[in-house]
Amino acid sequence: MQAVILAGGLGKRLAPLTQSLPKPLVHVYNKPILKWQIEWLSSFGIRDYILTTGYLKEKIAEYAGKLNEELGVSILLSEENEPLGTAGALKNAQKLVDGDQFLMLNGDIITNIDISRVADMKGKELVKMVLVPFRSPFGIVETVGETVTAFREKPLIKDHWINGGIYSMKREIFDYVPEKGDLEKTTFVKLVAERRVAGVKIEDAYWHSIDSIKDAEEVSKALEAGELNKKG
Repeated sequence: MQAVILAGGLGKRLAPLTQSLPKPLVHVYNKPILKWQIEWLSSFGIRDYILTTGYLKEKIAEYAGKLNEELGVSILLSEENEPLGTAGALKNAQKLVDGDQFLMLNGDIITNIDISRVADMKGKELVKMVLVPFRSPFGIVETVGETVTAFREKPLIKDHWINGGIYSMKREIFDYVPEKGDLEKTTFVKLVAERRVAGVKIEDAYWHSIDSIKDAEEVSKALEAGELNKKG
């Protein structure tokens, strides 16, 4: 099975790190995000990858060549000459997708999720997505009456779920994907209306997106503490 990694974004919120590096090559702990991702997926036997590239694509291409040799994988590049959005990036990569099912993920996620939990697609769904608990951006204050009983620092809110940016997709999805635009605002809206999107709730694994320098710092600390070695 192939994995398509969306690696073409500008990464504006990671500036100044992304002034000279594309977001997937930003180092977290001791290696680029992209290497964390390919090592994780390779541990489940995935050897074939497609990177959708745009911003500083020549640096992605150079690093992909190194990973091919170092990790023994096959990385193909789908190049964008202008920003196409997540839907457009996927559509642009269609010609490189080989097979009836593939994985797709955002190029800014660090996780140890067991990818087999979304790979099984035997129903009518065209997309099966990872759902992860919403993490509050603020600390939570717990009370009994007017008495403050505890402070919880940015807890997971486990009765609310967010899109984890990791998907299994059937090839038929390309019939719903436009040449430009955002997947969540175009393709997924149509498929949800047809009840063809499945979600797998995962709360027993490590998952974090790298959206800011603060995220990169938090994830680096978690990786140093061995969070990826825990159950996924």
